[in-house]
Amino acid sequence: MSIFEGGGELGSLMRAHDWRGSPLGEKAGWPQPLRTLVRVMLSSHQPMFVAWGANRILLYNDAYAPMLGERHPAALGRPFFETWPEVVGPVGALMDQVFSGEAVHMEDLELTLHRNGYPEETHFAFSYTPVPAEDGTIAGLFCACTETTRQIVAERQRGESEARLTALNANMEREVTKRSGERSRTWQVSTDLIGIADSDGHFNEVNPAWSRLLGWSEAEIAAMPFISLVHPDDVEPTLAAFRTLEQGQPVLSFSNRYRTKWDEYRWLAWVAVPEDGRFYCSARDVTDEHARTVALAERTADREAIWQLSVDIMLRCSFDGVITSVNPAWGDVLGWREDELLGLNLFDLVHPDDIAHTIEGAKELSSGVGHARFENRYRHKDGSYRSIAWWTRPHDNLINAIGRDVTVEKQQAEALAKAEAALRQAQKMEAVGQLTGGLAHDFNNLLAGISGSLELIGMRMAQGRLADVEKYVVAAQGAANRAAALTHRLLAFSRRQTLAPKATDVKQLVSGMEDLIGRTIGPAIQLETVNAAGLWPSLIDPSQLENAILNLCINARDAMPDGGKITVETGNKWLDRDAARDRGIEPGQYVSVCVSDTGMGMSPDVIAKAFDPFFTTKPIGVGTGLGLSMIYGFAKQSGGAASIYSELDQGTMVCVYLPRHMGDADVAAQPNEMADLPRGREGETVLVVDDEPTVRMLVAEVLADLGYTAIEAEDGAAGLKVLNSPARIDLLVTDVGLPGGMNGRQVADAARVARPDLKVLFITGYAENAVLSHGHLDPGMHVLTKPFAMEALASRIRELITG
Repeated sequence: MSIFEGGGELGSLMRAHDWRGSPLGEKAGWPQPLRTLVRVMLSSHQPMFVAWGANRILLYNDAYAPMLGERHPAALGRPFFETWPEVVGPVGALMDQVFSGEAVHMEDLELTLHRNGYPEETHFAFSYTPVPAEDGTIAGLFCACTETTRQIVAERQRGESEARLTALNANMEREVTKRSGERSRTWQVSTDLIGIADSDGHFNEVNPAWSRLLGWSEAEIAAMPFISLVHPDDVEPTLAAFRTLEQGQPVLSFSNRYRTKWDEYRWLAWVAVPEDGRFYCSARDVTDEHARTVALAERTADREAIWQLSVDIMLRCSFDGVITSVNPAWGDVLGWREDELLGLNLFDLVHPDDIAHTIEGAKELSSGVGHARFENRYRHKDGSYRSIAWWTRPHDNLINAIGRDVTVEKQQAEALAKAEAALRQAQKMEAVGQLTGGLAHDFNNLLAGISGSLELIGMRMAQGRLADVEKYVVAAQGAANRAAALTHRLLAFSRRQTLAPKATDVKQLVSGMEDLIGRTIGPAIQLETVNAAGLWPSLIDPSQLENAILNLCINARDAMPDGGKITVETGNKWLDRDAARDRGIEPGQYVSVCVSDTGMGMSPDVIAKAFDPFFTTKPIGVGTGLGLSMIYGFAKQSGGAASIYSELDQGTMVCVYLPRHMGDADVAAQPNEMADLPRGREGETVLVVDDEPTVRMLVAEVLADLGYTAIEAEDGAAGLKVLNSPARIDLLVTDVGLPGGMNGRQVADAARVARPDLKVLFITGYAENAVLSHGHLDPGMHVLTKPFAMEALASRIRELITG
């Protein structure tokens, strides 16, 4: 037979408790004296507890649980003075006496306890009995106790009331003896109602407090039976109370409601004593106290009603997950009955994938941190799982939690996300369709310019007319540059271009573009640049900023077909929290570049979509809708933002905000001609990895012109074979996108295992952020975007090799 057999709630809790982590150990190993005491205690209706071992671990029965107040059931299995820290002084000495082998019995021990969240006076009668172990040492303490707080307080109040009445009688006797009609000072100034009633139910004498509290004069009180002032609901209990006095009860204590002269009712607590056919009475106004009591009872009832009626599940459990109480909603939400859950460990119901997350949440609660909407999944009785969102807080060493079933809500959210994804895909395909016409038109024009120029170059060279060749070369280069700009726009709007950030003097950059912008916008447009004094530098890709400014000026020109004015303005901006939030960036210091025009402006609907990819207000074939999207992508990838301010017929201003760089700006290097570049030293070798034969041929030609030895490889595997050989390699030049399952970044990373100081130059026409670490390169790695000028390639190679 189990030592916990029966025992009511505590028997169930003891059976479910995990004793392995307790100083008592597994219950199967408990000593026989402890097992016997627990069985006796659980079968008794008298409050009892056991404090066992050096830690005085507390075990108790159902009758003792109400004495613990809110500390039950967390007190079970814990050291006695962890549960009752406020009684270490008075009780600790008594327990030490018991553990030394001496029994202790006390009829009245007064203690101040905080068991319900506030200090309260309590009284106990108890016996502490030492319990010896098998070796004769004292192993524990057994206590049978009774809380006598109500009786002690009631007797004290009765004594105080009787003392007041004794004093009253003495005063009245002295008054009768004196026959002077003079009232005692107590009679006159007392705030309690004092009176003498006859057997007919009239107060013949009352003190002035009656008038002060109830408004009635002494004559009015004497003229009416006192029962006529009692609240109708309290008449019968009041008459019944007085009948007990007539039957010989020496003192009467009761409460009822009395009507004031203003038709209000006040609660009065009475003490009455019969003597010589009269009743000597004293009453205290307890209206406020009664209201507090009623309010407390109502709050308690409300909490109980909420607990019973809530459609949300509620629980209290220990920090290690043992459930101590649940509300009926568990049956509706998860199918479990209360008796199936009490004593069960909460983690037995949690989805296996959510256990680690839930344990972490319990640790936070044990440290005093509550949760708002803590989500995990719980097993329904039918085996399925439901998603529960919890609101939790720790209190009285327990987890208190309210959970809401959000399974349907999450399923709806997932369905909505799928629908939104499908809608975005449909919109994307529609946008791609809109883009196709513009891109085809632009690329066909560019290809026609390149192929036509090359064809004429071939014809003129065959005819020996070399004087015209330069003109066609310039035309082909111009078309190629425009094609490169178009691909850069495509990469920029998708946030996938590779940035080569430098500490840039934005003021110098804008000033250096004035001639280019002027030639681009034409003579009908007035251009003004306004640069702020002391403009901060910014860590950005200067070529991308040039491209962005030029695109904004072209858009401004197109918005003013009849002419107007374009202003390019730079400034230092300190964005506070609100301003930064409006632009979607962090607060701080930024450099602004704003391009404004006096053109036709934009409507709010157009402004809302202006940064969207493929969106354009221009006719089909005139623009691709990538200009503003490219600018927005460049700004965001640089850690900044872009915004539009516009009014119809008033003009437009587009501002790009770029983070301030705290260092100095780099000095801009001037481009070199091939003939001006220093030549390679003997033996310096460059490995070129590219799957495009034409590119490999051109790069090798440039290297040969500069005096380098070039080794060519057509894919990553071939390149890595060279890199793993003893051959001298001073620089690796590789495309990013390579066939054969190994891209250029992987080749470079593998090569640096054996050659940690190897310098790398990526040449790419399609920059993969994932390959290039989200647009940023490791030290010693550099990038050059296709198409590029051969002079630029030669200059970069020389710079990297020489360091």
